Amino acid sequence: MSVHGSVADGFENVREEFAAVASDAQLAVYRHGRPVVDLWAGEVTGDSLFALYSSAKGAAHLVVATLVRDGVLDLDRAVADYWPEFAAEGKGELTLRELLAHRSGVIGTDDGFTLEELADDQLLAERLAGQRPYWKPGSAYGYHAWVIGALAGEVVRRATGRSIQDLYRERIRDPFQLDFHLGLPEELEPRYVPVLPGPPQPAPRPGSLPAISFNQHTSPPADLVTFANTRRARALGPTSSGGIGNARGLARMYAAAIGEVDGRAALLDPSTLAAFTTTPWTGTDLVTGEQDHFLIGFEAQGVRYPELGPDAFGHSGAVGAQSFADPASGIAYSYTVRRFVPGGGGGAPENHRLVKAVFEASGRV
Repeated sequence: MSVHGSVADGFENVREEFAAVASDAQLAVYRHGRPVVDLWAGEVTGDSLFALYSSAKGAAHLVVATLVRDGVLDLDRAVADYWPEFAAEGKGELTLRELLAHRSGVIGTDDGFTLEELADDQLLAERLAGQRPYWKPGSAYGYHAWVIGALAGEVVRRATGRSIQDLYRERIRDPFQLDFHLGLPEELEPRYVPVLPGPPQPAPRPGSLPAISFNQHTSPPADLVTFANTRRARALGPTSSGGIGNARGLARMYAAAIGEVDGRAALLDPSTLAAFTTTPWTGTDLVTGEQDHFLIGFEAQGVRYPELGPDAFGHSGAVGAQSFADPASGIAYSYTVRRFVPGGGGGAPENHRLVKAVFEASGRV
């Protein structure tokens, strides 16, 4: 596979590893706010825009973190204080901290959603407010795959009168010139490369928590490829599932979260960073079966990649994408792919080789 792009001195081994595993993929890495890896391979370019699904959750929760930093939101205040309708069905005491840690139990609705509904965060929130939770709120956690962004987004909308999409563009995307979007502008559509399906995957057991969380209990079940390749989903940018962008954009976003980039101060101060990268809750995710899966909003990346510190945070995307910031090393990393990868939930398997190569190189320069 022919590889294009550049690496900083000392990161040549990263190019070699990328060439060995990449197909229609991009890899971008920042170290202490400076780009050190910018690679792509296959029938895409470094500028190509991919459907990156749950990578949107990382951007959405970064917006929430900036609002907590500014005192607009309080992690220990009840969600219902901001959004009174959410108190229905015994959810009135759930805190924002618990919600962001996927502990609400509202992983979907009994009859599920259409693809058109899944693209609209505000519509999702309206339906979820009255939904009975699938476990006692706050007692356990499970991945709210299609809905966590809409739930957090409604809290943001009630507190600020603005959508997460608008605040992301204003506070993060435009100031840092990020090529990652929650709502893809029409003029950028020519750069979008349609996502491609991978091998068929086994369906979750009917009626199970995974079936509900991943909206597979509907007829027909939600199809991720069709969803992302629909202009409505790309235009609205649902914050659980609708991220569109490239590796450059996500790596730069996570670099900006933890440090200075091009003279702009880090988005998160030390106390906010600590609040979002530690959590008192451990255990097994009721939906995915992963251990110690979540921090506050973000996925705990240190449990996936041993090279990372315990406060490394970020989010994967269903197609196999993986992006994170590691405050201890100053590394911000993003790997993006066009085609669904077997076992790509939580990041494609090749991320393990690539992350290891990045940290080996980082230790030498």
